[in-house]
Amino acid sequence: MTTVTLTNAAERTPFLPVPNRVAFTIPEKIPLIGGLDIMWYGILLTLGIVVAFFVVYYKAPSRKIVKDKVLDYALWIVPCGAIGARLYYVVFEWDVYKDDLLSILNFREGGLAIHGALIGGFAAGILCLIKWKQKVLDWVDLTILGIVIAQAIGRWGNYFNSEAHGTATDLPWAIYCDGEFVHPTFLYESIWCFLLFLFLMWFDKKKAKYRGQIVCLYAILYSVERFFVENLRTDSLWIGKFRQAQVISVVLIICGIIGLVLINKNKEKLVIERPEKKTDQQ
Repeated sequence: MTTVTLTNAAERTPFLPVPNRVAFTIPEKIPLIGGLDIMWYGILLTLGIVVAFFVVYYKAPSRKIVKDKVLDYALWIVPCGAIGARLYYVVFEWDVYKDDLLSILNFREGGLAIHGALIGGFAAGILCLIKWKQKVLDWVDLTILGIVIAQAIGRWGNYFNSEAHGTATDLPWAIYCDGEFVHPTFLYESIWCFLLFLFLMWFDKKKAKYRGQIVCLYAILYSVERFFVENLRTDSLWIGKFRQAQVISVVLIICGIIGLVLINKNKEKLVIERPEKKTDQQ
């Protein structure tokens, strides 16, 4: 790809406008919070979480899950997922935070990792489900449906924060960031996650017969995209000489394939219990 410099950048129109991180500012006259800037990043992450909640809430009856239990579940996995996402990022970027530990609490500046969110959220969720004596795989499958649409929405927060972008490119859909035109890697992932959400929703309704199929397909299909897109990003977290997201993607692809094999071998025990369809009485 040809690097686009500031000289010819002025002659181009970005595919998307250069964003303003601030959505709006709370009026000064409001006590305590007056003058506070509300960031698009926080708005979009919150929107993604809300949409994810309603997806799981809507789909719950399809797995004979009581809807009211979804709220209890969300109250555990959302904060634990956020904490996991932040801690994961901080661990791999420790040099940035070690001299100012309070900056770890500044979520408004970005710095969340989806793999950390998955670890933190699922760890908390699975412990709750075991305690509540629920069928864990049913919940995990439905949670994945919520997570993938939340990713599709939340990635736009990276756009407004001018982060998680790719290397310089002269492609017509490049965005302008840090003095050059770059790959909109956030957009690649957002589109992929939205299409993956539609596919998994269709699969869950029409094809899924066994618990765990949705999470395995997500592990494989999301990780394939992340592996290739990560190679374009300029802000990757690293494990030695390897990009950690690519390492984890490979691990998740392998785990997803093994999971599908194990499901096929134990399918009699993993049949999804669907509610009986209502029929018109004559």
